[in-house]
Amino acid sequence: MNETGQQGWIFEGEASGASPRDDLRVTPMMSQFMEIKAANPASLLFYRMGDFYELFFEDAEIASRALGITLTKRGKHLGQDIAMCGVPVHAADEYLERLIRLGHRVAVCEQTEDPAEAKKRGAKSVVRREVIRLVTPGTLTEDTLLDARRHNYLMCILRPKGADELALAWLDISTGDFRVATIPLSGLGTELARLDPGEIILPDTLLADEEVAGPVKHSNAPLSPLPAVRFDSTTAARRLADHFAIAAPEAYGLTSRAEIAAAGALLDYVSVTQVGRLPKLSHPRKDEQGGTVLIDAATRTNLELLKTLTGERKGSLLDAMDLTVTGAGARLFASRLAGPLTDPAAIHARLDAVAFFHGERNLRKDLRRELSRAPDISRALARLTLGRGGPRDIAAIGQGLASARIIAQALVPTGLGTMPAEIIAARECLGQSDQGLSAEIAASLKDELPLMARDGGFVREAYDKDLDGLRALSDNGRRVIAGLQARYISDTNFKSLKIKHNNVLGYFVELSPAAGQELLKSPHAANFIHRQTMANAMRFTTTELADIESRMAVAGERATALEMEIFTKLVARICEHADLITNIASALAETDVAAALGELAETANLTRPKVDASRAFAMEQARHLVVEQALAQSRAGPFIANDCHVSAEEGGHPIWLVTGPNMAGKSTFLRQNALIAVMAQMGSFVPAKSAHIGVIDRLFSRVGAADDLARGRSTFMVEMVETAAILNQSGPRALVILDEIGRGTATFDGLSIAWACVEHLHEVNQCRALFATHFHELTRLSQKLSGLKNVSMKVREWRGEVIFLHEVGEGAADRSYGIQVARLAGLPPAVLTRAGQVMQMLEENAHKNPASDMAHALPLFDANAKPLPAQHPALAKLAETSPDQLTPREALDLLYVLKQLT
Repeated sequence: MNETGQQGWIFEGEASGASPRDDLRVTPMMSQFMEIKAANPASLLFYRMGDFYELFFEDAEIASRALGITLTKRGKHLGQDIAMCGVPVHAADEYLERLIRLGHRVAVCEQTEDPAEAKKRGAKSVVRREVIRLVTPGTLTEDTLLDARRHNYLMCILRPKGADELALAWLDISTGDFRVATIPLSGLGTELARLDPGEIILPDTLLADEEVAGPVKHSNAPLSPLPAVRFDSTTAARRLADHFAIAAPEAYGLTSRAEIAAAGALLDYVSVTQVGRLPKLSHPRKDEQGGTVLIDAATRTNLELLKTLTGERKGSLLDAMDLTVTGAGARLFASRLAGPLTDPAAIHARLDAVAFFHGERNLRKDLRRELSRAPDISRALARLTLGRGGPRDIAAIGQGLASARIIAQALVPTGLGTMPAEIIAARECLGQSDQGLSAEIAASLKDELPLMARDGGFVREAYDKDLDGLRALSDNGRRVIAGLQARYISDTNFKSLKIKHNNVLGYFVELSPAAGQELLKSPHAANFIHRQTMANAMRFTTTELADIESRMAVAGERATALEMEIFTKLVARICEHADLITNIASALAETDVAAALGELAETANLTRPKVDASRAFAMEQARHLVVEQALAQSRAGPFIANDCHVSAEEGGHPIWLVTGPNMAGKSTFLRQNALIAVMAQMGSFVPAKSAHIGVIDRLFSRVGAADDLARGRSTFMVEMVETAAILNQSGPRALVILDEIGRGTATFDGLSIAWACVEHLHEVNQCRALFATHFHELTRLSQKLSGLKNVSMKVREWRGEVIFLHEVGEGAADRSYGIQVARLAGLPPAVLTRAGQVMQMLEENAHKNPASDMAHALPLFDANAKPLPAQHPALAKLAETSPDQLTPREALDLLYVLKQLT
């Protein structure tokens, strides 16, 4: 593409008549490309040429493979073919998204000069181009590249030399949320699992530090290692002070040099990737350690808090709970679920807000309807402050401010019950919405808006008189041209005469070749100036047509320029109110979350929990919300509720040993209690008749396991690593969920490990725990450990079949009913029969023969053992019979047949 967007860009050696050495020279445009590429070696360069972003050389080869687009070649450079591929500018976001998700960085290089201006410097001058942005996974702002319902954090990790703690800083460039924390080295994996960053920057030297590099690589977040000099604390302090106009970063509670360096490095990285422009950022807030429940990555995976084991949102606790109607509300909801609180007062403040909306059904319905109309103003603001926004973003701000006022008015306390402090604070913030700004936006913009301001046509009629005049002149010019065409047809009597327009010739008169020749011979020839002859047409112009075109062009250019002035003024007005808009966006999100939880409490029959500083954990008729919803959707019957009392208060039993068969619901019972604790401490009502939870500071869950082949770990090793983390880190305020510890190894090894783990939890950790097992020998520990209670999943046997009641009762199970479960799974009858024989032999010989003699005691391993008997003919006949399809006479005949077979 050439500088005007037309085909015909000349590469080395392409000019006609090129000499044999011309393919070794470097053209001005190729020189420009290589200079820009050299400044951005780690990024794919999207080089703007007319209506396309072109990629060359190795970039083109990488992009063609990643995007599945055609790789071509165009011209030569230093004697070699130049690989090339390109994507249309209008579809660039789609291709950017795919490249970013594959871990690539992209440098977007735009034309920063009009081609007409470049020509003034000489016919061969190259249009100026500059990289206007580096697109990385953690610096996205476009709605098409982001998930509206989750944050996209850019994180910085620093480790002071010789320290056992880390400084973290993270921000969401699309919303301005900016936070800092100092955490112990051992807590890195937990924080990465909670925040799930979209990109991590860190000093390149930290990649050699396995204590940091291990958890970082395991998180699968894209990494951007940078030279250590980029993390200088003195430079960072100055950068923070300059950006936020403060004397020193300590004003925001950043007390350590590492925290300052991490926060400053983030600012620097954003400034570099946005080429000097920064979005509206909130000041860095410090997250204090202990403010949220620590939940490690394995526990989050096991409990399926935000996504299922397969990585999908559907089927997770978040999917079951999230009824928010705004993108900002959904992001806040996910953050609260990922980081439940540990302060009872803060938890009850949230619960008060939920209780208010739960009790005000009509108000809740009206607010949720209005909230659903409120656009995502925080992300719109970020794009506008970065110079990346358009008319639709301005309109979103206006609509958001208008919705805020409506919601604030609806929350006037007249006729309502006692309003909690959190709702009052939100109402006061929403009430500050600037009516003048939203009214100006509504008056200035049309209802249907283009994506980009440069497309024009977005200012409403009657908003600006000068603009209306220019538009009228442009529109009138078109009417004049239509009239001119009619007059030319009348004068020349050529019915096929048309006045047309293209980007090269502008307006012109077009006739067929025959009519054109006749025109040249007619008396009207003096008025028409011949411009172009083609195979199927002749083109002319007139002085009258040229004059009209000139006036129209001037009017169009002036109208476009005036619209851009109006756009710029509106953006400036919005930026003046950036702090207020940010606060209103937060208040809308908080209102959305509280109203959504109020809605959930009613629709899912939830109860307000009691949360305090005790060590109680008492649930009555508790349910698993996700499983309950799945049962309701499939109409598979009601969920069976169960009680749970693992109180660590005096006289309680902080450890429940849960026994019972597979398929009876042990894992569901364990998970539901952990999930209820998470729900309560995030500030939600819970699925139970009543719930009393003493604040939990750490939550551990080891339910199920799988190989970790990437790190060379077997299933049993994964199980032991997770168990070790629990035993080494859980304290008196922890809640521990353990399922089938020791089942992945030999029976006596596994039993010994499980036995020792229960003792350790009781005597050393002294935490609240649910421990499910098939090792029935462990039930004897209740005689030794005063805080341990045996409970089991109830079952009922009927005619050789086992019926799972899904109820938890006191006492220990004496059997695991594994063969019955195997029958349900569909194992062949012969296998089930043999399994019964083997189990009987094992039970009879368990105390007679040592394990080494077991093989000789079982006919299964005897070379002289008789083969298993074939299935009885009568049973085979019954197996192939469908009783529901038999008539009474056929059933009687079948009885005679069976009698003969026996």
